[in-house]
Amino acid sequence: MNASYQDIGEVFAKHDSFVILSHVRPDGDAIGSQLALGLALEAAGKKVRLINEDGLPDNLVFLPESQRIELPPAEPLDVEVAIALDTATKPRLGDNALHAASKAKLWVNIDHHKSNPAYGDVNHIDSSSPATGQILYKLITALNLPLPDASRDAIYVAVSTDTGSFQYPSTTEDTYLMAADLIRRGLDVGRINSLTYDHSPYRRVELMRALLNTLELTGEGRVAYWDLTKDTGEKLGLKPEDSEGMIDIIRGIDGVIVAVFFEELPDGKIRVSMRSKDPRVDACNVCMEFGGGGHALAAGIRMAGPLAAAKERVLEAVKRALP
Repeated sequence: MNASYQDIGEVFAKHDSFVILSHVRPDGDAIGSQLALGLALEAAGKKVRLINEDGLPDNLVFLPESQRIELPPAEPLDVEVAIALDTATKPRLGDNALHAASKAKLWVNIDHHKSNPAYGDVNHIDSSSPATGQILYKLITALNLPLPDASRDAIYVAVSTDTGSFQYPSTTEDTYLMAADLIRRGLDVGRINSLTYDHSPYRRVELMRALLNTLELTGEGRVAYWDLTKDTGEKLGLKPEDSEGMIDIIRGIDGVIVAVFFEELPDGKIRVSMRSKDPRVDACNVCMEFGGGGHALAAGIRMAGPLAAAKERVLEAVKRALP
């Protein structure tokens, strides 16, 4: 059963030390959620460590207190509670992060992915929420926890980035009410939007050019896909965060229902990002055929290569799912 905010509040009240984690290759919702909750708990007098397997992405260093995001230490942390945020399955936290949190006696799992199997001792999974950051806003305000300015800004970035800047269908009335409240609390919307969206490195533009050269349509023009090889990534000196949001370019093509981004990883696996514009095509269900998951309109996979074989299998599954 889903734990209530009050149930989670009791965990906070009964314990003093926490490690807060998010998924590998963290995005704005992952890092923003960690900072939002971690700094709120710290302001309430708790001891908090913020751990991510891959550390802090360059595109989020502007967030206040972002330097608090650590790589996992070699030795397990002496903490009572581990909190996993925005992470659909426990292995997605990463081996080193799991080792760092291995002394925790209690696991809390807060997420918005519908494929989350509720792997915590205490679970709050709300797949109707557009972002984990919005869940944490409701949690923090429901429990009357402190909301430092850094938590306020982190929540906004978490939700903005996971809703396509408030564009996706998952955006709700509550999302806008939350944003209005954050503005009342002093959020500088113009500044934080500029820092979030208007400071891309040049290599990201080079990546866009490389991806466009691989763009193809299939399924009678209803499926758009492109791919990024390991060699191209190395040639351009790319970082994982450089491809964040790129799939929205091909998702926006008129007539396209499903967009797919294939990326060849250094370990030989293939990372697949999938976006659907039609609720009749459930991206999560398609991705679950290959051990992935996520949301109905946004999901992903990590699967065995080679790239050509992965593309063939996934695109065939997508075409079967088309209305």
